[in-house]
Amino acid sequence: MAQITLQQAALWCGGHVAEKYRNVAFDGAHFDSRKLQKGQLFVALVAARDGHDFIPAAIEKGAAAVLCSRITGDYPAIVVEDTHIALGQIAAGYLKQMDAQIIGVTGSVGKSTTKEMIASVAATTYKVCKTPANHNNDLGLPAAVLAMDADTRVVVLEMGMSHFGEIEYLSRIANPRLGVIINVGTMHIENLGSREGILQAKLEITKGMPRDGKLFLYGDNDLLWSVREELPVESTYFGVSNEKCDLQACNIQQRSDGICFDVRYSGGEFPVYLPLEGAHYVSDAMAAISVGLELGISVEHIQKGLAAFQNMEGRQEIFDYQGITVIKDCYNAGPESMAAALQVLKNRPGRKIAVLGDMLELGAHSRQAHFETGVIAAKCADVLMCYGPECVAMAEGALKGGMKKELLYHFTDRDLLAEALRQLAAPGDVMLFKGSRGMKMELALEQFMKKES
Repeated sequence: MAQITLQQAALWCGGHVAEKYRNVAFDGAHFDSRKLQKGQLFVALVAARDGHDFIPAAIEKGAAAVLCSRITGDYPAIVVEDTHIALGQIAAGYLKQMDAQIIGVTGSVGKSTTKEMIASVAATTYKVCKTPANHNNDLGLPAAVLAMDADTRVVVLEMGMSHFGEIEYLSRIANPRLGVIINVGTMHIENLGSREGILQAKLEITKGMPRDGKLFLYGDNDLLWSVREELPVESTYFGVSNEKCDLQACNIQQRSDGICFDVRYSGGEFPVYLPLEGAHYVSDAMAAISVGLELGISVEHIQKGLAAFQNMEGRQEIFDYQGITVIKDCYNAGPESMAAALQVLKNRPGRKIAVLGDMLELGAHSRQAHFETGVIAAKCADVLMCYGPECVAMAEGALKGGMKKELLYHFTDRDLLAEALRQLAAPGDVMLFKGSRGMKMELALEQFMKKES
């Protein structure tokens, strides 16, 4: 981890440190006193609750120092006007002193998987650090950066957003030389108004990129392809169906043990194997391949990194439970990722049960998106079990798509959903669990597997 003195951090954020504490050093930072580790910097945020009230608890837990806007005792501290902004400034200062290639990754769907694939490829050649889990916002990303080792050579940062300006803020902290936009879909359309608005929000990643930066974009996406002449930095396009892309995946085959495809680019052609199910992962892999080649990683190492890839918890975990194949894909959901997951379900042998929760933050588009997902579900699943108020439209879509009414269920109570699943499921079935993060579909799965006393 970083060994940063309070004097150095204060220079980065314009803060003040008492003379006797200037040489105190910290390793990492956290803004939750309950999760704080010994030796970290405690960030006293002023939000719904005032973080300054938790300074004594943080110090008792072993905080090396405090980032605060007012002193409430005698302890090592950096005093600033705004602790939220200062945390980002300290992270930016730390990144600038690293001798590392910084890569920013964003997109409506698949950015976490793409980040993980890039890291897997880069780790074959360099020391790599990446943002963990959902540390992709204005607090999580800076905290993740400050937990990284100083000798890291490749930094892969996921950048999420739900409003305009959020990715720009993260980009100006990270100053990534390489940026990736994996797609532009409909996630967060409630806040951004249209897919064109989402595109503009994603393109904010260029705001902090240097002039010699390079942007990697998915060329099969209509909106990303449409801006190819307007980008402020050099660009490389990767894709599957668009033959004009700089890198193209072809000869895609889904095997029982994973996906195989060939990559065509200016340097020739080479095969790739991914230990995953679903053709939608090919575009994520193509982004990782494009970045890997830019980093000077050999084709052999790129192949090795992708062949050894393991996705994050909650993203297409496939396992057996009492003879039932379970596809746990509960981390998040939007129309695009729902369609991809349902296709994976369709391709599995056995009776197919889709357990789908609401897709959130779709605003005025919600009803139509749920209805269309229901139509797709009718073609991919034998049984559909919906959970949440928005899924009324999904059920209607499934009926429109031809699903029989007796094979369609709708619940607003998770306990009742789990109980119905226990009565319905049988060995040989394959079950998909998916929904937006706020629906916590993993809890429905846990309750389904919970043995009755």
